[in-house]
Amino acid sequence: MAGYFAVSFSFGILAMQGGLSVIQAALTSLTNMTSSGQFAGLQIIAAGGTLIELILTQVIINMRYSLMSLALSPKLDKKIKLWQRLLIAFANTDEIFAVAMSRERSLTFPYMAGLQILPIFGWTAGTAIGAIAGNLLPTALTAALGIALYGMFIAVVVPVARRSRPVLLSALIAIAISCVLYVLKVSAGISIIVSTVAASALMAFLRPIEGGVDE
Repeated sequence: MAGYFAVSFSFGILAMQGGLSVIQAALTSLTNMTSSGQFAGLQIIAAGGTLIELILTQVIINMRYSLMSLALSPKLDKKIKLWQRLLIAFANTDEIFAVAMSRERSLTFPYMAGLQILPIFGWTAGTAIGAIAGNLLPTALTAALGIALYGMFIAVVVPVARRSRPVLLSALIAIAISCVLYVLKVSAGISIIVSTVAASALMAFLRPIEGGVDE
C-alpha cells in the first residue's frame, strides 16, 4: 500500500497540472489501477488527444495484464466463480501478481481480495492527496515531484537493460522514434503507440526469445 501511495502521489500532482480535478484524478486511479497506462493516458488528455488514441494506447500498454492473468489463472482455487475472477483481474497489477505467484498454495478469493484491497486504497488515496497537495505546494516543489515519475521509469528500465542487450536496444529505438515523431509534431498519443509497437516488433524480429513459445 505504501509503495502504491508513493507513486500515485506523483500521478495526483501531474493530474492537477494536466487540468483534472481532485475527484477526476481520484476516480481515474480507483477505476484503472494501472500506473504506466494512467500516466500515458494523462499525457494524451493534457495534449488534447482523441479517444481513439487514448484507447489504443491503453490496449497496447496494458496488454501485459492479459498475459499475467493467463499465468495467474491456473493457480486460482477451483471454487472461485466467474464474477470473482473478474474482480481479481481488475487489480492484477505487476506487484500483486508477483506476490500471488510466489504463494505456494492455491489462491482463494479471500486471499486475493485481502492482497488487492490495500493497494487499491493506497493507489486511490495517494492520487487524491497528491492532487490536493498540488494546489497547496509551491510550484517549484510540485515540478520537482513530477520528475519523480521519469526517475521511476528509468529505475525500472535501466537494471534490466544492463543485463539484456535486446531490452537496451528496444528502449533506444523507442527513444529515437519518439524524438523523430516529436520533431514532426505528431501527437503524444500516436507517438506512444508508434514508438511502442515499432520498437517491440523490430526487436521481436531481430532478437526473438531463445527457446521459442514454450520457454
